[in-house]
Amino acid sequence: MSSIYEQIGGAAAVEKAVDIFYRKMLIDDRVASYFDDVDMDRQRAKQMAFLTMVLGGPSHYAGQDMRRAHAHLVKRGLGDLHVDVVIEHLGDTLKELGANEQQIAAVAAIANSVRNDVLGR
Repeated sequence: MSSIYEQIGGAAAVEKAVDIFYRKMLIDDRVASYFDDVDMDRQRAKQMAFLTMVLGGPSHYAGQDMRRAHAHLVKRGLGDLHVDVVIEHLGDTLKELGANEQQIAAVAAIANSVRNDVLGR
């Protein structure tokens, strides 16, 4: 069986997904402020590598672990609501790209699996 990465269209689909995802995140008042001081080109590249890895594509993610990468955001108030928003926008993005409910649920499960690390718990 092929990976979700292959099923949704590989690198081109992940690149498109990251663009759609951040468009949603940056207009959402619940989370937009967390990106005020972020180099979005660098952030997009990190997210593409991370998503590729978690979707079962070739792993080139060399970023920090989730706990360390988000610690400064936790200090600014990052919480469960914000993780829920990420999962919501990721699911909506994948749906726009033609992913089915099973694929979206699998990606949501992966995102939920790192929730405690992201939130420093």
